[in-house]
Amino acid sequence: MDLERMQISIGMHQISAQIAATPLQRQIGLMSRKAMPQHEGMIFVFEQPAQQCFWMKNTPLPLTAAFLADDGTIVNMADMKPLALDAHCSAKPVRYVLEMNQGWFKKKGIKAGTRLQGQIFQTTR
Repeated sequence: MDLERMQISIGMHQISAQIAATPLQRQIGLMSRKAMPQHEGMIFVFEQPAQQCFWMKNTPLPLTAAFLADDGTIVNMADMKPLALDAHCSAKPVRYVLEMNQGWFKKKGIKAGTRLQGQIFQTTR
């Protein structure tokens, strides 16, 4: 899918994130991708906060999901194994989920409680 992108920053780290905002875009997500550049990710945007659960059906890429509050703060994170069908859920209702290559957050020392910066986090009310 050729999706619109947005820039997200975490301190000095920049992410070019594809935006999955429609039900079909969110359903497909990163399925069938075998590789993703280290500075890229996918942000899933939902209409309203809810408990979000993700799985890795048809996704051969090991990923980490960061579940984000409206202001961009990481609520919790989950490492997800390729092709696994087990659910990984947000610890509380969230509107955004950012998927990155597994290990990206850890290498950068980014943990729950860290706040991401981006236009989308400033416009949500």
